[in-house]
Amino acid sequence: MTKATLKKKRTSVTKCEQDSSGLYHGAVHPLAQRLLLHIRRQELLHPGERVGVAVSGGIDSVTLLRLFLDLRHELGLVLAVIHFNHQLRGAESEADVEFVANLARRHDLPFHYDSARVADCAAQERLSLETAAREMRYAYFRHLLGENFSPGDPESAPVLNKVVTAHTLDDQAETVLMRAIRGTGVRGLAGIYPRILVENDAHEVVGEIVRPLLTTRRHELEQYLAEVKQPWREDASNAEHKFTRNRVRHQLLPMLEGEFNASVVENLAELAEIARGEEDYWENEAAGWHGTIVHWFDPDWMKELERATAAPALVQISMGNGSEIETGLSERVESAPWLVMNASLSRLWLLSESLAVQRRVLKSIGEEARIPLEFRHVEEILHFAAEEQGTGKELSLPLGWKAVRRQEELLFITPDLRAAGDNRGDYEYEINFGEACAIPEAGLRLEIQRLAAGGDRSAYNPDELLNSELLHGRLRVRNWRAGDRYWPSHTKSPKKIKELLQEKQIPQPERRFWPLITSGQEIVWLRGLAVPAKFRAPAEGGACWVHVSQL
Repeated sequence: MTKATLKKKRTSVTKCEQDSSGLYHGAVHPLAQRLLLHIRRQELLHPGERVGVAVSGGIDSVTLLRLFLDLRHELGLVLAVIHFNHQLRGAESEADVEFVANLARRHDLPFHYDSARVADCAAQERLSLETAAREMRYAYFRHLLGENFSPGDPESAPVLNKVVTAHTLDDQAETVLMRAIRGTGVRGLAGIYPRILVENDAHEVVGEIVRPLLTTRRHELEQYLAEVKQPWREDASNAEHKFTRNRVRHQLLPMLEGEFNASVVENLAELAEIARGEEDYWENEAAGWHGTIVHWFDPDWMKELERATAAPALVQISMGNGSEIETGLSERVESAPWLVMNASLSRLWLLSESLAVQRRVLKSIGEEARIPLEFRHVEEILHFAAEEQGTGKELSLPLGWKAVRRQEELLFITPDLRAAGDNRGDYEYEINFGEACAIPEAGLRLEIQRLAAGGDRSAYNPDELLNSELLHGRLRVRNWRAGDRYWPSHTKSPKKIKELLQEKQIPQPERRFWPLITSGQEIVWLRGLAVPAKFRAPAEGGACWVHVSQL
């Protein structure tokens, strides 16, 4: 996300007049008692804190607000209501705003509100709607917590200590299951964390985002609202099966609960708890490796750049090998999406350690350098490191990085940015129905999703639906190559893909790695364009679509 997109003028806080509270009278509701015990045991909140409750208007968040209203005096909190309007559902979104504002007014709570056209941001930043919505919503939360506080900008001052969101036990199970299906490691299995620390630019903790309902089932929340006679808003998009989470929520998990294990939701949440403990251990271990057996250093060409920077009168500095430092090199180094440093790893130490440690240290190097190393990359590096013959041999890694094997060390070499061109190479991967395919070169993840037979297709653009019955043999996803042609529906003839991307005004850096899918020898899909007429899904029969999201 660009800072310009996220840094918007924030709506001021307004305090609303109190109406009849409608709170749960008499003894504290059992669900509220459990929540109180959980908050105290985990020390999630403390007396005197200014806490904003993120309320969308749906069952989960409305229940969270009502429970906190029941407990605010017991916990000693100063409550406020937060709402972010994604502007995705027209009049329904505006009705959500009014509903949440009325809730805040009825209970005499400050109301923090902001909105943005998430669809525009998603298109601009090449993000899925879900990802863009989450990033913009959480950017607003962090703003309220003072992430970007500047003494010269009073509007950026923190107004809250913590933000609470209504993620439930069901959300946790769905997240773990989705990540397991798509492919993940221990970190992915850790699921939704109970708390997220928010830091400012000086890396000082300024607040937290807390999820106090992660031990509570969704059906308990619905039952609670029925008992206190509290209405809520229904988001129609929550029932649309084009979203993976909705299919997991309404189809897969109920099937697993009914036919395999009635406790599958609780078991998946326990798995997340175990994984978080494991991940904490490995993160501490990895912190000790860097600086001891992993050493970072500038590449030689960077040292030449530093000397050139120290001599500003020189426009170009000879490298001694016929090449020169260009005036734009500093900008390329500054904007590089990876760490512009080399790393050295003790090869002898690596080969003497257990497989778990080997995988973890390589993964930690990739994370530190921002190289998108998947499991297969890590396994290739391990195999490469174990080979005895051929010191000085190289292994190509994503984004133009290289691993170099020496007798006593394994080197990770950052791309040489003296060449203005992009260092990433062509890519080609196999892609299967229902399985996510990561494309690190393009920073994307693709998934071919089948539509249910006879299901409602009104939520889909028919120009984007493929006839799944015509996709035979191995499906491959790759970047386009010179000479590739594509024939979108509703056009007179095929065109070179280069021309099609130029017409769509795809920026040059992205254009080279623009993805397409082949079935056999034919190109059946090109991102952002209608599918070919011959592969377009019929009104009845097998259909599928390609879901694209950011890595």
